[in-house]
Amino acid sequence: MFELLPLMLERAGVLVMVAFLLSRMRSFRQIVHQEHDKKEKMILIGIFGAFGIISNYTGIEIHNGTIISQTWQADVDYDAAIANTRIMGVAIGGLLGGPIVGLGVGLIAGIHRLTLGGFTAEACAVSTILAGFITGLLGRRYGIIGRNHSPWGAVAIGILMECIQMGVILLIARPYEAAYHLVEVIAFPMISINGLGTLIFILIIQSILMEEERTRALQTHNALEIAQQTLPFFRQGLTLHSCGEAANIILEGTKADAISITNKDQVLAHAGAGSDHHKPGQHMATQLTKEVLDHGKILIARSTDEIRCYRENCPLQAAIVVPLQVHRETVGTLKLYFVNQNKLDQVEYELAEGLSRLFSTQLELAEAEQQRKLLKDAEIKALQAQVHPHFLFNAINTISSLVRTDAQKARKLLIKLGVFFRSNLQGARHLLIPLEKEIEHVEAYLSLEQARFPDKYQVDFDIHPALNKVLIPPFTLQPLVENAIRHAFSNRKQGRVTVTAYTDSNKMILTTEDNGKGIPEPLMKSLGTETVQSEEGTGTAVWNIRKRMKEIYGLEGSFQIESEQDSGTKVTMILPLTQNKWSERNV
Repeated sequence: MFELLPLMLERAGVLVMVAFLLSRMRSFRQIVHQEHDKKEKMILIGIFGAFGIISNYTGIEIHNGTIISQTWQADVDYDAAIANTRIMGVAIGGLLGGPIVGLGVGLIAGIHRLTLGGFTAEACAVSTILAGFITGLLGRRYGIIGRNHSPWGAVAIGILMECIQMGVILLIARPYEAAYHLVEVIAFPMISINGLGTLIFILIIQSILMEEERTRALQTHNALEIAQQTLPFFRQGLTLHSCGEAANIILEGTKADAISITNKDQVLAHAGAGSDHHKPGQHMATQLTKEVLDHGKILIARSTDEIRCYRENCPLQAAIVVPLQVHRETVGTLKLYFVNQNKLDQVEYELAEGLSRLFSTQLELAEAEQQRKLLKDAEIKALQAQVHPHFLFNAINTISSLVRTDAQKARKLLIKLGVFFRSNLQGARHLLIPLEKEIEHVEAYLSLEQARFPDKYQVDFDIHPALNKVLIPPFTLQPLVENAIRHAFSNRKQGRVTVTAYTDSNKMILTTEDNGKGIPEPLMKSLGTETVQSEEGTGTAVWNIRKRMKEIYGLEGSFQIESEQDSGTKVTMILPLTQNKWSERNV
């Protein structure tokens, strides 16, 4: 019996060594850590079934209480038996995967033991199948394997299964005297060594679980730390300034060699390696980014060919590209680049995935905050327009100068002034108004301005009568016409503005077009996407219109600015005609 102990310890050591090697494999660690579906259960059955087969082959052949063979056991004599560590692998499989896995492992190991022969073959096969199924039930019922459970429960079950195997041998194996003598020799070594092996195996499994938990805790802490530092910038939305600051923070908080942030059209920030040709303000340099924008899924590149950068000597060798989403719409990407593909591991992948979710949430909150500001801003601007001192004084001065020379015209201008202020009030109170009301607002404004500057510009309307009742956001056309008059013709003697509305494919196309001096190219890049600073204005009106349209119509509406230096500017708004679903209380 004592001669058998070191030999059994050696066999158990082989399985423990294999288990340790498995624990270093990412795929096995993932299977251990997560809930098991059909595919993962089959993998566990295969792994621990292989453990059972190895145990059978590496068993120690015993005849009449004497060790007769320590080599590979491919064929056991009829009146001999083998001592092995088979039950250890079967028990661990059942505890880890549940009754289905336990039964599958037991069948594989048990049937294989049956094929080797020996007078205990049938008894060992039956006890192995029973051990697998019972340990599976106990593991499912009591959750023996887990980071919060003591390993001694699993060890006790492993010892119990060995005891049951000894009992089954005594019940089934014949002749009984040989079976009894065999149990006397192998019981203590097999029970003690299999218990020890089970303890070590369970500790390995628990270390995997604890290591995964520690890794996730560190990732969560790191992601939250980065998110907290970037929050003030992402609250500003995806702009060149905010993304530039955020990219530097993310670069310091990760193992990435470069960080890039884009919107749908261009690179907004790039920090780290490759900055010489991955520059903010440029169009996307990699095809990989375009695929993420199109499909909204995380993509990984492990070579320069997969990144597909246009620069041949680009130092970036690997990348994780994650989508940034607002209300399930991909609005940009976050890219973690690496100059060595070996640095791209599961930890960085999960960190990037977590940052993607956090940043997307931040952008949604920023969007909601901007919408609140927009609504408040629209209301404030409407109130400001009612008492705008320059506009009011100019209108009053114009009317007062006409009182003595052209009383009838002065009277009409007073009426138009009343219409203008009434339109301001209506626009501040309603989300949507009929197109004809917005046109009335524009005409009232034009009457007052043209009285001051006769023959300086001409405004034409080409509105299909059927569209007069279509609902549109207030303060949509009037600010655009006002911008054209104030900025497009500032250095010209005469200009023309055309307002057009027509239908196309169940949508209304609303345009304002002038033949003024156009918008400078540097200003065009940001006009409508953010407020700007220039000598001629801040672009707040255009930005406000665009944001309100996006909030009301989403992807069904669009806002586009086209401008050419010294040729004019055209603003096109596409609105779905289904906005008539809005109730009349909005009018």
